[in-house]
Amino acid sequence: MMLLAPVLAAPAAAAPRAPLIWAFGDSLTAGYGVPPAQGFTAQLQAELRRRGVAATVRNGGVAGDTAAQGRARLRWGLRGLGRAPDLVIVELGANDMLRGLPAGQAQANLDRILTELRARRIPVLLAGMRAAPNMGADYARAFEGMYPALARKYRVPLYPFFLDGVAGRRELIQPDGLHPNARGVAIIVRRIAPAVQRALE
Repeated sequence: MMLLAPVLAAPAAAAPRAPLIWAFGDSLTAGYGVPPAQGFTAQLQAELRRRGVAATVRNGGVAGDTAAQGRARLRWGLRGLGRAPDLVIVELGANDMLRGLPAGQAQANLDRILTELRARRIPVLLAGMRAAPNMGADYARAFEGMYPALARKYRVPLYPFFLDGVAGRRELIQPDGLHPNARGVAIIVRRIAPAVQRALE
């Protein structure tokens, strides 16, 4: 009698998992004042997909958050994602500056955020901010200098100014004089998208 050896089907190759990006910040990443479909995360996801990157961008922005408040919610925010993100865009510090909080305090809290993400081996793109002119030269040097200092310390890529191309252009800012409108968000997204794509790679 001839025995027929069982034929084992080769397992199908698993489809590559789509990258997950978490935009962790304040009102600028939250999309304050614009419809959800025109906010930063929605526009960034659409822009990345136009570039051939099938990423999902989750909104981790909370309007009004300082770096300390971001630090306080970091762990539960990560748990809420369901899995470790492939990239976290850290965009915090603007509210510290607007409230006149010490730059060293903001830097210490950003440092703790980056420490936590490094411990979890989560890649980071750090987004910088500029100080308002009325804060004075000494404050501006300390505040603006903390972002490149942290990027060097943690060896993470730095996007120097989140509002690049938008700040100072009244037609791209909402009536509050602070937050970008939908057109402004589109410019932010077009400018930051290459840095996000490089950070993912």
